Amino acid sequence: MLELYQAESCPHSADVREALTHLGLSYVVHNPRLPGDEGGDVLNEQTYEELLELGGEDEIPFLVDHARGESHYGSEEIIDYVENHYG
Repeated sequence: MLELYQAESCPHSADVREALTHLGLSYVVHNPRLPGDEGGDVLNEQTYEELLELGGEDEIPFLVDHARGESHYGSEEIIDYVENHYG
């Protein structure tokens, strides 16, 4: 299962969603906070805490691939990862 921690209005998150969709991948979306370089307002405390527990950083987009036991930050790194493993 793929889980994407992101923000709807974040252009980097949009790039990741587009790549996942282009590859025909199913994924679960979490919107823990608003976008912002310094961290935006938290929208969902539970998913925000999950983001911090799983990755250790307050950074979006963040992808967790439970099937492969991997996680990645940043749109370019995430896109490269899914293209290499699922493309």
